[in-house]
Amino acid sequence: MPQTPPDKTVAPQIELSVRQLDTLSILPATAAQCFSKLLQPQASILDMAEIIEADPAMTAKVFSLAHEKKIRPADIKFSIRNALEKLPEDIVRKAIFSFKLYQTPDNQPRLELRKQLLLHSLATACCAAEIAKIISPQMEPNLAYSAGLLHNLGALALDQTMPRSFETIVEQAKSQNTYLCETEQKHLGTDHTILGKRLARKWNLPEQIILAIWLHHSDITTITQKMPQARIAQIVQLADLLARQGGIGQSGSYEPTDSAEQIATSLQIDPAQLEQICNELPDKTLQKAKLLDLDSQRPQSYYLDVFHTAAAQQARTNAQISQTNRQLQTAAAQLQFVKDLLLGMDANTAPIDIAQKLALHWQRFFQTGSVCLYLTPLRISQVLEAVLAQDSRTVKTICLNSPIENPPIPQPMQEEFAVLDANQYCHWLFEQLDIDFDTDQTKIIPLFPNGRAVGAIVFELRYPAKTEDLDENFRLAASIAGLVLDMAFAAANQQNLAENFVQLLTTTKKSPPKVSEETEVPESQPAADEDISPAPTTSEIPTTDLLSALAEVAAGAAHELNNPLSVISGRAQLLAETLQDPQAKQMLQQIQQNAAELSGIIDDMMSFAQPPQPKPQPSNIKTIIDEAIQLTAQKQNKEQLDIQIEITEGLEDVFVDSAQVVSALSNILCNSLESYDQGTGPVKVTAEPEDSGNLIQLQITDSGCGMDAQTLKKAAQPFFSARPAGRKRGMGLAHAQRIIQLNGGFLTIQSSPGVGTTVAILLPRR
Repeated sequence: MPQTPPDKTVAPQIELSVRQLDTLSILPATAAQCFSKLLQPQASILDMAEIIEADPAMTAKVFSLAHEKKIRPADIKFSIRNALEKLPEDIVRKAIFSFKLYQTPDNQPRLELRKQLLLHSLATACCAAEIAKIISPQMEPNLAYSAGLLHNLGALALDQTMPRSFETIVEQAKSQNTYLCETEQKHLGTDHTILGKRLARKWNLPEQIILAIWLHHSDITTITQKMPQARIAQIVQLADLLARQGGIGQSGSYEPTDSAEQIATSLQIDPAQLEQICNELPDKTLQKAKLLDLDSQRPQSYYLDVFHTAAAQQARTNAQISQTNRQLQTAAAQLQFVKDLLLGMDANTAPIDIAQKLALHWQRFFQTGSVCLYLTPLRISQVLEAVLAQDSRTVKTICLNSPIENPPIPQPMQEEFAVLDANQYCHWLFEQLDIDFDTDQTKIIPLFPNGRAVGAIVFELRYPAKTEDLDENFRLAASIAGLVLDMAFAAANQQNLAENFVQLLTTTKKSPPKVSEETEVPESQPAADEDISPAPTTSEIPTTDLLSALAEVAAGAAHELNNPLSVISGRAQLLAETLQDPQAKQMLQQIQQNAAELSGIIDDMMSFAQPPQPKPQPSNIKTIIDEAIQLTAQKQNKEQLDIQIEITEGLEDVFVDSAQVVSALSNILCNSLESYDQGTGPVKVTAEPEDSGNLIQLQITDSGCGMDAQTLKKAAQPFFSARPAGRKRGMGLAHAQRIIQLNGGFLTIQSSPGVGTTVAILLPRR
């Protein structure tokens, strides 16, 4: 090479060539190590962390990717493994497969130079990490290691872009025992530290590493006095000198290394520590070198086999990713369908109203022709409710005669979701419709939420599609629509049962209370024409036949509703856990909440009709009242209640199931407190002996809003509430009356609007 000053245009050309690099290339042996890891079953990018940490090209790429994803080096403590944990695995995999291989088919010495450069970088990295540990906590070892690994970035880039010229420059630096930078400046007008710094900036490497790449051949002791953050370059400079002293690898520089002790002293590292680092360095470097397989003597055919296998697996992975992306796009579209469908619905929406919205929404969203949606009742019926949508704005409700010979839901879709040709199964339907379907293009799918089809959708398909694609497009939307309809059916059925329940209460003739031979009805009980209103629905015990009927209705409700409600709630919870859209999640959570509310109503019906039998024993009346007040405070979530207690001195015990009576009194107290706007009272509770001597009379009196005569008659009926908005279930007084009766007592109510309410309770003493 001529010894004349370089052309001033050479340096810009070289810089431009180097800056065009997106990554450094990697050795075939290193690539084979990576691909072998990736080919293992259940392989993870973290399994390759050690290899990536040992290779300058891959380390630089990971730092660059971390910058793209807004991951700060300080957040990962400059650790490649920590960065890999935060980076999406598919991005890292793609980067690994995009690396170019370092190829020198015609020049084995040049390949050996590349290996020696990498070996020196590994030695410098290991040495820098040990130095950082000694001067810790002033320096992060992971930062020192990465800075040492990448300190020769510019030299590796020159070897990649102009391999023959770089090899010649290295040979000249060796023959003259001089700095590589000095020889580079002489021939190129620039050097590997400047080129490395600019390339590192382009790749957005951490600033501390850029300083190490740029300044590790400078008078760093002087520089750190003005620039303390350049201390990392001083560590790397010392590590570079120690690696060269140990003869580990080849850096391209051959100047004397006797300044190492002076730099160690400035870093406050004593000679013993320095000697230990030098003694351990060869073994540490060798361990890292094995990860890159730098001593590999495998034939070229081995690498070709590994690369072909990896490429084939990556192709399969890409195909799977493409399929997953299509599925996700389909799922996203279906979830949008569900989101739009659920808007505006609540627990009171009737099944046929949901069907109307669903038919129109189905037609618009999936761009189909005419749509007919029919519902299958829970019990056998010859009439099916249906909706018919001919265009995107018109939908009408119709009744269909169920087919006689075959079920309305075709047999192949009764147990699992399927997309079928309607012309094979729906002749009975087409005969009853007043519009013509193109039967050759018409499909039928079930609304199939929980093992039973609640209906079916028949629609004209206006575009060609494979059956498996239709299954993928429609399954989720149909399942969730079926789930919503099933919930609506359950709610409607519950309402019917509740209405029958109340009707049974109000229409069945009541029997008068049974009085034992030992107990006379006290003369002090109020007469029928007094203000206290012993309405039959609140003061008399229902007959045994009525209670049996109530139990049968409640048991039927539990059987009909509890199973489907648990399925609805479970499916809604699973769907909510898989969705990301907050509105869709909120709607599914509302489904869960309403299902839980319905289950609570069923429990109330069961506990009213078949309450546990009381276990009476002598109980102190004051203790019962005190416990009832405590329970009321918990229910009302209030620490202070304005409740006054007056108990006749020496009052005997009552013979009741105290836990049941406490619950009944608490229900009554809650009602009394809620008759006030603030919900805290005052309420007065009195207890005194009844005139006959066989009963104890309690009175719970409030001065709240009171009730008119019409409301008073229904006050103790199950599911009655005088509150139109935000109402409760209306079981408080009904439960209280039922429990008092079971414990041998009586309950009467006196109330006037604007004056208040008094509940009188008689409990047996024996």
